[in-house]
Amino acid sequence: MSPKRETYYVYLMAAFAALAVLAVALIFGFVLKEGWPVFSKIGAAEFVFGGEWSARGGRFGLLPLIAGSFSVVLGALLLGVPAGVITAVFLVEYSPRWLAGILRPAVDLLAGIPSVVYGFFGIVTILPLMQSRYGGTGMGIAAASIVLAIMILPTITSISRDALEAVPGDYRLGGLALGATQWRTIYNVIVPAASSGIVTAVILGMGRAIGETMAVYMLLGNTPRFPTSLGRPVSALTSQIALDMSYASGVHRTALFGIGVVLLLITAGLVSLGRASARRGVARRGAR
Repeated sequence: MSPKRETYYVYLMAAFAALAVLAVALIFGFVLKEGWPVFSKIGAAEFVFGGEWSARGGRFGLLPLIAGSFSVVLGALLLGVPAGVITAVFLVEYSPRWLAGILRPAVDLLAGIPSVVYGFFGIVTILPLMQSRYGGTGMGIAAASIVLAIMILPTITSISRDALEAVPGDYRLGGLALGATQWRTIYNVIVPAASSGIVTAVILGMGRAIGETMAVYMLLGNTPRFPTSLGRPVSALTSQIALDMSYASGVHRTALFGIGVVLLLITAGLVSLGRASARRGVARRGAR
């Protein structure tokens, strides 16, 4: 390739990168512009830490929605992280090549399934179980967490798998040479060496979970109150936007955009934490 053409391609790639950054900046700017009035009228502290969300009463406090969101995310992480890490360990350390060739695409395929399909799956299979356990409709934190755990499984599994595969083979051989069993080598050597990558997987899985809307909307019950039971309907930040946006106006509408600002800040913070964890992992591997 001639130097002139190479320069052309470099500028073209830079233009596309700048376009991506501009798109993110425009989205954030639009959401901030539309949501800013609620911060100026109600006050940021009252909006974020207020204990009641009632559109009819004109009270817009996010604390019940934040509590609902993080309750569902915590439940999903408690279920999804062990399953994802164990799946990654099996694929890297135990699975025969032919079986890994089947399981890896199958796990990756889960990431491409539309969230509404997960929601229908939860309604048909999970809600009846929750109804028999908790009574009522079955909607609540438990049902939403189970489905959300399945949704974040591909993210946690694939990133954890990459982290485990990046551990040098000498670590495995060294552990076995010292007389440790394969399981002990994995538990005491391989997983700790890949810990930064696994932490990155958990953080990015959390970011995926906190921004999920449709499946959570279909299974959570969408009642803006503080969670007191796994089977009690509550609401989340994303599901409240989906529920109210079709009819909201005035301060109510700006409050929904204010939720969008909070979600963007949470997601940006989680992505930054994930990138920092990944950089620490690269630095540690380079120092060895």
